[in-house]
Amino acid sequence: MTRLRWLPGLLWLGCAVAAAQDLQVHGLLGLRAVAPPEATGWQDAGQGKTRFGAGDDGLAGSAVLSATWQATPALLASAEVQLQPDMRTEVDVLHAYLRYRPVSTGAWRWSGRVGAFFPPVSLENEGIGWTSLWTLTPSAINSWVGEELRTIGAEGSLEHRGETGSLSFTVAVFGDNDPAGELLAARGWALGDSTSGLFAELREPDAYARQLGASSPILYRPFDEFDNRAGWYAGSAWHSNGGSQARLMYYDNRADPAAEEDYGDREIYGWRTRFWSAGIEHRVGRLMLMAQAMHGSTDIEPAPGFLLTTDFNAGYLMAAWESGRLAPALRVDLFQARQGPDALLSLPLSEHGHALTAALNWRPRPGLRLTGEWLWIESVRNQRRLDQLDARSTQQQLQLSVRFLF
Repeated sequence: MTRLRWLPGLLWLGCAVAAAQDLQVHGLLGLRAVAPPEATGWQDAGQGKTRFGAGDDGLAGSAVLSATWQATPALLASAEVQLQPDMRTEVDVLHAYLRYRPVSTGAWRWSGRVGAFFPPVSLENEGIGWTSLWTLTPSAINSWVGEELRTIGAEGSLEHRGETGSLSFTVAVFGDNDPAGELLAARGWALGDSTSGLFAELREPDAYARQLGASSPILYRPFDEFDNRAGWYAGSAWHSNGGSQARLMYYDNRADPAAEEDYGDREIYGWRTRFWSAGIEHRVGRLMLMAQAMHGSTDIEPAPGFLLTTDFNAGYLMAAWESGRLAPALRVDLFQARQGPDALLSLPLSEHGHALTAALNWRPRPGLRLTGEWLWIESVRNQRRLDQLDARSTQQQLQLSVRFLF
């Protein structure tokens, strides 16, 4: 387990190299009022599908500080730190990396970065602090990416720029993400903007603890290394000069499903997680259309010859309209997870569901964004029966947010 011992050194190096050069600091301060659903949220060990749930006081705040140093025309250092009072690690690092991209006047150029950063999966989360530009709550796909995935390693890209757009190819090698997939298997899909920092500790449903015969709470670190095997991903992307884009990516953390480490009073296993992700964004005038799909599986082998597999699928369609200061958005999500017939658990943790998100953004002036959002989720998950609940659940969440950006 490395626990990112090199990260402070990377941050220091980036600061030292670029301190006298071009420094830009940006930030976000957010306040929101929430009408949560009656179900207990998953962060409080319940089986709710939203960030907030029963027992939350209806008010929340957050902050992000982002800094970039352009040390030379080719070398960039970037880091983001977030404050999320409702998470166990309230102040945490979202990303910290160095990027080298030589200046190129030809059609081809290459770049590389090393450190900790988000894999290039999301089309939504391109704002400061890995926030969505359109909604408060990301899709099910990108909610999970923010919770359990982070590239802690090195990534290289090769790009060709043509008359109508650019085509790029990317490959990365990483570690410290062996448990990725545990949350999908233990809790299932959820929709929320609780993005994990690099030192985050996540909690699983208490119903899952009882099923395993373990004491509550069950906690684990999503960014951890204990099998000494590197993972990788590769992908390609097309960006048109008109603002449209398409992405395709394959991810494999290559975790050893039999590897384990002691954490608390239980063993945390490596989850061999593999998936395909494809997304497209197309703009027609002020209308933006976006679609993304993910298909994959995650495995553990807690005893020799006993393999527990969870297959997962999710996708969404979103439409947004940029009309001056107003930007309404509407998104439809579908998600599914299914454990195989050889599951060791007494009740396989399978589910299927769908969600509808409607948001209205108002930007009265630069640096100020007000957002109202309604989120509706219906899902069937047999795990709820362990809490003497109906397997089918319908949940609604209303949010009103004000964000100050600088």
